[in-house]
Amino acid sequence: MKTYTQYLTMHLPQRYGFVNITPQVAEAVRQSGVREGLCLVNTMHITSSVFINDDERGLHEDFLRWLEKLAPYNPDPDVYHHNRTGEDNADAHLKRQIMGREVVVAITNGKLDFGPWEQIFYGEFDGQRAKRVLIKILGE
Repeated sequence: MKTYTQYLTMHLPQRYGFVNITPQVAEAVRQSGVREGLCLVNTMHITSSVFINDDERGLHEDFLRWLEKLAPYNPDPDVYHHNRTGEDNADAHLKRQIMGREVVVAITNGKLDFGPWEQIFYGEFDGQRAKRVLIKILGE
């Protein structure tokens, strides 16, 4: 069995945002030489996520609004206990928990095997610094 590992460095200038990383993941699959297998993509930070969905701007705006309703940004330590540590990103931890840490995509005939409209996204909830995303490919 072959294995292949690649890391992406993400650095969004804003606090929140989504980046389509499908092209980078597809290129990693190509470089791996794996024709049949699995591709794991996960964020290596607890205030960001990796998820699969449609690449549609309105939907992404809906995600951000929905997440902000569920876990609004508020640096006040009386609102979020985590912020008593001197951080102001408790909301980012909660948003990440909802959107997820990782995705696994089948590789068939050397390509990511998606359903219609599926794309891989990096979700940032506490940006303005570099974070890593792991791509791990296993197969034959």
